[in-house]
Amino acid sequence: MFQPNLLLTKELSKNYIKKFELLFSLLRFPKEYSKPKRRPPHPKCALLNALIYKNLRSIPTLLELTSEIKNYPQIAQICGFNSFPSIERFSSFLKDTPNQILQTVLKTLIEELVKLGQIDGRYISVDSCPIKANIKENNLKTTVADRFNKAKIPKGDPEARLGVYVIFPDKKKAQWFWGYRNHILNDAVTELPVAEVTYPANVPEQHLIIPQLKHIKKAFKLPIKAVIGDSAFDAYDIIEYIVKKLRAKPVIPKNPRRSKDANIKLSPKGIPTCVAGFEMVSKGKFYDKEQNRMRHKFVCPIKAGKKFARKLGWFCPWNHPKFFSNRYGCTTNLRIDVDTSIRQNIDYGSQTFKKLYNLRGSTERIFSRLLSILMQRPSVIGLNATRNLCTIAHITVLVIALAAVKTGHKDKVRFVKSFIPNL
Repeated sequence: MFQPNLLLTKELSKNYIKKFELLFSLLRFPKEYSKPKRRPPHPKCALLNALIYKNLRSIPTLLELTSEIKNYPQIAQICGFNSFPSIERFSSFLKDTPNQILQTVLKTLIEELVKLGQIDGRYISVDSCPIKANIKENNLKTTVADRFNKAKIPKGDPEARLGVYVIFPDKKKAQWFWGYRNHILNDAVTELPVAEVTYPANVPEQHLIIPQLKHIKKAFKLPIKAVIGDSAFDAYDIIEYIVKKLRAKPVIPKNPRRSKDANIKLSPKGIPTCVAGFEMVSKGKFYDKEQNRMRHKFVCPIKAGKKFARKLGWFCPWNHPKFFSNRYGCTTNLRIDVDTSIRQNIDYGSQTFKKLYNLRGSTERIFSRLLSILMQRPSVIGLNATRNLCTIAHITVLVIALAAVKTGHKDKVRFVKSFIPNL
């Protein structure tokens, strides 16, 4: 049992403690999922409360968190501890707790905010942010051979993978790093997350957006009208899912890498034409193993048909280089597993498109707030520990928003670090 603290500092006044008690009362942690093996474990909800307190106080490490709790026993009491926790208990909680447990807490908070009308989900923004692993390879002041060789897995965190992000010091520049990426979907109006997941940095974000959209549509029944993302999400399957399944508007700019497919000209019959204006000849359908898609191949009509070649004298009227260097001359591959006409109906460049695309900045602001509570500077290693740390950061944002709504301060739903002092 704790000895009563007779001298209350200004920082830990009764009013200050009541604010945290209100905050922690809004969390709904699932029942204990493991039986004690040796020492009676600390309640998982108490460990979660303490890590949320760590985020709100910007305490950088778990060691400093344990020192803070020992210096102020009242913090341990309001978090729900019966004794002072050690740093090993926090490390074990982050490393061994299944992320699905914390996702349940996250989902409960989102459901309450949806019921209260704070999250309407009409405009969903998608993006991801890098989470650098706490290893020497990411410290440019150290000397490491083959620092960014993806075949050389760092010993400091074997689950970290090589990724890249863009920085803008003077001009656009790519920066390599070892670590993970946190992928989120958020309500673009209220700037609150509705789904998040963390994977190694080499997992493409395009592969995760459709499962996340399916999750929020099924779990929260959101009336999605538009999905907003950058050009990295400009893929046929993503746009087709948004239009046909969600019946929403894809606000995703064109990816320059896909400009080649966009410039293919079709005849009135829907057949690709070459630079000379001739309809190309079908060479059959095939499965592209590298990109996992079905394609229809068309080739030069002069190379494919003798009758047509005799009329033109067996030579390309444009003297195209591929006519002499390639067996089939000019070739074109059309995708047949998706509806390529959907992209043609998107009003790129319109004022409506630009206005909706500007809402994508909401995701950047969410990441800036999470950066302020140390999500992008983890003091743990390993995928599951990093994944749990990121989920707790999003739980912190959502529990602050829920407390602001329930206390009548809807104008402070985004006051992550300043909400408790100003409440």
